[in-house]
Amino acid sequence: MMALLKRLGVVTVLMVLLVGGAPLSAQTQTALAQTTQAQTLASLHTYHERPGQTTFRSRQSFRDRADRAWQTVLFKRYDDTGLQGLYLRVVGFPGIANIDPARPLQVSTGTTLQWQVQPALDPQTPALPANAAQYDIQAVFQTLSKSIPLELSIPLQNARTATVVIPTYGVREWRTLAQQEAGRSE
Repeated sequence: MMALLKRLGVVTVLMVLLVGGAPLSAQTQTALAQTTQAQTLASLHTYHERPGQTTFRSRQSFRDRADRAWQTVLFKRYDDTGLQGLYLRVVGFPGIANIDPARPLQVSTGTTLQWQVQPALDPQTPALPANAAQYDIQAVFQTLSKSIPLELSIPLQNARTATVVIPTYGVREWRTLAQQEAGRSE
C-alpha cells in the first residue's frame, strides 16, 4: 500500500485519510492516478499564434539551492516550414539574479548524462532582460530516454551559478512537450 501511495502522491494520502483510513477500491485508485497525472501535465498549453504557426508551451516554477525562485518556460514552435526549435527560457526574479547570456547552461542527470546547452533566441525574440536567458535544448531531449530529475546550472554574472533541480514530474511534462508534433494539439 505504501508503494502505491508514493506513486499516486499526496492526493491519494488525503483521500485515504478522508475515508477513515479504509483502503480505496481499484477503480478509485485508477481515477485518482489519472487525476494526478492530468494535474501534473496541467501547465502544457497549445497556442495557434497565427495561421500556420503553433507553439506548445510548458511553464513551471522551481527554487534553486539558494531558495531563489525561477520560472522555466519550455516551448516548441512550428511554422509553415516545420520546426523552428525547442527552447528553454529561464527567468529569475528581477534584481535578484542576472544571467550571463554568453555562457552555456549546464544540464545533467546527476549520474552519467551531461549537456552544455548553448544560448539561442527563437526568431520571434529579439532580446531578453538581464534576469532571463534562453537556450536551444533540443539535444537534451533527443538523448534523454527517461523522466528522471535534471539539474540545471544556470550561469550568472560574476562567474556564479544557480543550481535548480527539475523533479521527475517536471521532466515528464517537458518530455511530453518535446514529443508533441504540429498536427497534434489539445
